[in-house]
Amino acid sequence: MGNKLSTDMRRKQRVRRQLRKIANGRPRLSVFRSSKHIYAQVIDDSAGRTLASASSKDKDFGGKSGGNIDAATAIGAEIAKRAKKAGVETVVFDRGGYIYHGRVKALAEAAREAGLSF
Repeated sequence: MGNKLSTDMRRKQRVRRQLRKIANGRPRLSVFRSSKHIYAQVIDDSAGRTLASASSKDKDFGGKSGGNIDAATAIGAEIAKRAKKAGVETVVFDRGGYIYHGRVKALAEAAREAGLSF
């Protein structure tokens, strides 16, 4: 009974397993969304460290609502800017088990438009 994983954890592990196959040393753009906020990180898995991060809880964000598509678009553009500043041009997109729809899709498209390649 203690070995059972929740459905969302299994989905997250399945997504990450597929990403490891195609990563080829590229950093991972990981997305987490809650009902009120959205977070994004560029992670170098080989070194085990975060290269850039952005969230709707940052002071730069201005205290606006983080639980909508406008916020996700702003965070996508910001994470692309910070990743480029850290020297990252190409990443692998980790949707974290979430469906590629709504806020997750808006963040990804904004990051692409800002110059991040994936």
